[in-house]
Amino acid sequence: MAMRNNKIYVIGHKNPDTDSICSAIAYAYYKNQIDDNDYVAKRAGQINEETEFVLNYFKKKVPGYINDIGTRVKDIEIRETEGVSREISLKRAWNLMKELEVVTLPITKNGRLEGVITTEDIAEAYMDVRDSKILSTAHTNYKNIVDTLDGAMICGNIDAYYTKGKVLIAAANPDLMENYIEEGDLVILGNRYESQLCAIQMNAGCIVVCDGAKVSMTIEKMAQEHECTIISSPHDTYTVARLINQSMPISYFMSRENIISFKTDAFTDDIKSIMAKYRYRDFPVEDKKGRYIGMISRRNLLNADKNKVILVDHNEKGQAVDGLENAQLLEIIDHHRLGALETMSPVYFRNQPLGCTATIIYQFFMESNVDIPKDIAGLLCAAILSDTLMFRSPTCTMVDKMAAERLSEIAEINIKEFGLQMFRAGSNLKNKSPEEIFYHDYKKFVLGDINLGVGQITSLDEDELVNIKEKLVTYLGKAYKEHGMNIICFMLTNIITESTEVIFVGNDAKELIEDAFNVTSENNCAVLKGVVSRKKQFIPAIFESINGGR
Repeated sequence: MAMRNNKIYVIGHKNPDTDSICSAIAYAYYKNQIDDNDYVAKRAGQINEETEFVLNYFKKKVPGYINDIGTRVKDIEIRETEGVSREISLKRAWNLMKELEVVTLPITKNGRLEGVITTEDIAEAYMDVRDSKILSTAHTNYKNIVDTLDGAMICGNIDAYYTKGKVLIAAANPDLMENYIEEGDLVILGNRYESQLCAIQMNAGCIVVCDGAKVSMTIEKMAQEHECTIISSPHDTYTVARLINQSMPISYFMSRENIISFKTDAFTDDIKSIMAKYRYRDFPVEDKKGRYIGMISRRNLLNADKNKVILVDHNEKGQAVDGLENAQLLEIIDHHRLGALETMSPVYFRNQPLGCTATIIYQFFMESNVDIPKDIAGLLCAAILSDTLMFRSPTCTMVDKMAAERLSEIAEINIKEFGLQMFRAGSNLKNKSPEEIFYHDYKKFVLGDINLGVGQITSLDEDELVNIKEKLVTYLGKAYKEHGMNIICFMLTNIITESTEVIFVGNDAKELIEDAFNVTSENNCAVLKGVVSRKKQFIPAIFESINGGR
């Protein structure tokens, strides 16, 4: 059986806000109602306090985190070849390979990989071994010898190991046998009483009686006295001689050092070059804790499907989860301006000039006559209230407001009361570090030749915004150096006064802000009255200023 990942991931932008998370959860739910694929909501960053409040309020789990959507080993077909013990015989290993139609067997102990053995290893053991003592050197279990020869143990301990002596065939008469049988040897012989007796008297470690010949009570008793093992095989002398080396344990021939294995979370793009360097056809796979999982081959890699993904609440590569170029993009659902995101093939793209992506998700439910559960309605309503600043943002439309009102009825919440609770939870940043505040809601934009980073905090509390500003004034310079952006701005938005104080850093940032908003700045700071929306007011004004200056 093989493991394969057939999920379709619904994921918002990095540094996700409430709309990004809630829309991903709601759209995944919606898609699961209308087709048979498995849609799973994910996130590309850490959630903020506001989103955490919303998820807790409606008893929804935080979506799993994905830092890179590129295909990993765990996403491709992994053949669940069961690990074998290092004690099994070459013959048993060969038969398993034929049965399983594989060329490599993993050797494990307590779920951990000890080594591997290939058909080539077995062939070399069969063709190249000429050492008559190798059976004992390999510490071959008598159980393996009996099994390989399809025989039976007449006397001796079947769980013991053959560890001393050489293998020989007693083809000569007993007088000559005395010249070459040494203590501990394994002697292959027929039904001649004299030969059996001679081998035992010469202190052979084991005799193999061929052709199913009977062993007399006298021989058996003498063998016990001399601690000589007797094995009976139905095969002739030639066949026994040919088969016996196949009873050796695979531990003697397996590769145990420098094993090329891959972890389940390794990216397939990274392992392709490694596979190309080695002649192996199959490679073991281990989980994060080093436990053996299965095997993959070059063919598995060639046939690997890319992770399928749906983007919500963004359409710019800079805001998307890493590795998007190595995934199969199926859909984009968004309400922002069009960004520079190229696709290899056509995708379903729905972009509407609304205040919130959640409003579009709500429309999907309505258009398909899919019932909206109470918790999903709550998430969608919260997302709309968050993105439109409780309908104060200029991005808000009548469609957004009507959707929020209907969703609030389904979710059984009071818009004003819930909204105030949500914003207070989200603006509780007084005890946060400057770095935590900066990345609370930070996005990157490419405007012509300028790379612009813009963070934003919204609050109902003027004193809190003052406190946050003091923390960020110094940190902005550090972020500017780390990100390599042309300009970095941070918007401190007061929901009550419907205004924003913006602090900024970067080449020509002062001139750009003053020109874009027709204001006078002081100490890299400017007050923008009536500006509350990054998407609809701040970025368009900056973009227009850049274009006008050309």
